[in-house]
Amino acid sequence: MEFGIQFFPDVAPDQKSGQQYFHEALHLVGLCDELGYTNVRTVEHYFHPYGGYSPNPILFLTAASQRTRKARLITGAVLPAFNNPLKLAGEIGMLDAISQGRLEVGFARAFLPHEFVRFGVSLNESRGRFEEGVEQVRRLLEEENVSIEGQFHSFKNVTSLPRPTQAPRPPFWIAALATPESFVAAGKKGYGLMAIPLAGGKMAELIGMYREAWKSAGHPGQGKVMLAFHMFSSLTNDEAVAIARQPLNNYLQSLVEAASDWTSGSSSTDYPGYDKIIAGLKQETFESQIEKGAAWIGPPKQVREAIAEYNHQVGGFEIASLQVNFNTLPVEAAEASMRLFSKEVMPYFAEQVKAA
Repeated sequence: MEFGIQFFPDVAPDQKSGQQYFHEALHLVGLCDELGYTNVRTVEHYFHPYGGYSPNPILFLTAASQRTRKARLITGAVLPAFNNPLKLAGEIGMLDAISQGRLEVGFARAFLPHEFVRFGVSLNESRGRFEEGVEQVRRLLEEENVSIEGQFHSFKNVTSLPRPTQAPRPPFWIAALATPESFVAAGKKGYGLMAIPLAGGKMAELIGMYREAWKSAGHPGQGKVMLAFHMFSSLTNDEAVAIARQPLNNYLQSLVEAASDWTSGSSSTDYPGYDKIIAGLKQETFESQIEKGAAWIGPPKQVREAIAEYNHQVGGFEIASLQVNFNTLPVEAAEASMRLFSKEVMPYFAEQVKAA
């Protein structure tokens, strides 16, 4: 199992300025090579404290590429619904070059109704825009003189520049929350899977569907699964809880607030059951997240046990993407946690891999 770090900014200007947030985040990125974290990931969201400090993940990852010389840089994820594929393909090629071929591109459909409203995009176009956008970006990266007549974007004889450093292009990932079709589609296409066990549920079944679709499509191996977790480790459980409990609860409350339109009238056939998903998330707490294995918080031994148990529950996964500075967690605490996790937790799983 690999361990990376992710940045999902969940802060308002009266809590931390953008300048402070990114100064702290890039400081933590600078620890990756020393501590053995293999990738850095960030999101694309807008207009709300939940994610709104990261409207362009490629911009942040470009800065991150200069703080680590080894870690892979992963968009987690860009949103085709709000981006022109011509611009996105060019930016991907640029970052792949700047990072010397360390970029990996995750795509997501977006799920916050307020973003669709503000961009003037219909929720009912979400899946269509996503599927068309991913395919158009793929072709622009892999081919030259591309002509496409799409439902949302059309162009003729376009060669995107700069050309990708990785051949034929950076690896692709698909983000999925709870819709089985999304897991299956990622497997069929041969793309990596990004998922969030935030709400618990049938993650083992969904990952199984992804791996079966991967196999049925004739792709070699069994695919690649990246799961996101809140992580905070300290020497004692009492200390870990005292530092991380409120920031995690704040994060959960902010998520529900940002997605509240689902429980107050928004609906779409592209998002079946999202009203129930968000209503369920409203009941989530620090304690329930730890119980479900979605948050790894505590002393190293306890964290190791939580990782091993969750890995067993879902049938195994390849990458853990760790939220290390969630909400208003002090940067000094996040750094201490990253160092302790690197020293006392990561070697255990490296040994497990060698033994296997």
